[in-house]
Amino acid sequence: MAHEILVDLFKNRPSLAAEILVEVLGVPLPPYTGARLTSFDLTQIQPAEYRADLVVVLLEGDVPVGVLIVEVQLGIDPRKRFSWPEYTMGARAAHRYQVGLLVVAPDPDVAAWCAAPIETGIPGFILRPPVLGREAIPIVTDPAEAVRRPELAVLSALAHGDSEQGA
Repeated sequence: MAHEILVDLFKNRPSLAAEILVEVLGVPLPPYTGARLTSFDLTQIQPAEYRADLVVVLLEGDVPVGVLIVEVQLGIDPRKRFSWPEYTMGARAAHRYQVGLLVVAPDPDVAAWCAAPIETGIPGFILRPPVLGREAIPIVTDPAEAVRRPELAVLSALAHGDSEQGA
């Protein structure tokens, strides 16, 4: 259930992944004016099936300019060290846009594991997943900000609700 709640926050507001990558994690993205969901099925014609939690297309007007893959990770899963590079390159090949990855990992130990570079074996191609861990989630206390971006306010409450700022 926790996994689905986090996925739903990003599903409800497709631009949230881009906002977090740029504003919180400092990852540059192409200029865009909107975002929409697209199929999360990244299956290729081969025995393995790959399904991302969420795939968001960034738009400049009505023109697609990029793809973001959102993965919620609640535990350490060594298979992800192989599937995340596949997701990113599969989405790049399928959509033919710049691709980004955002891993949402509320648990600090899981977030640290997720952020470790993934060596692909191709010189120069090392995937360094941007990870939104608990400590990186902004603390939203301004009611106007919470109304403007309720999904970010929910993320903030989930991450910091039991802290001193939670009240």
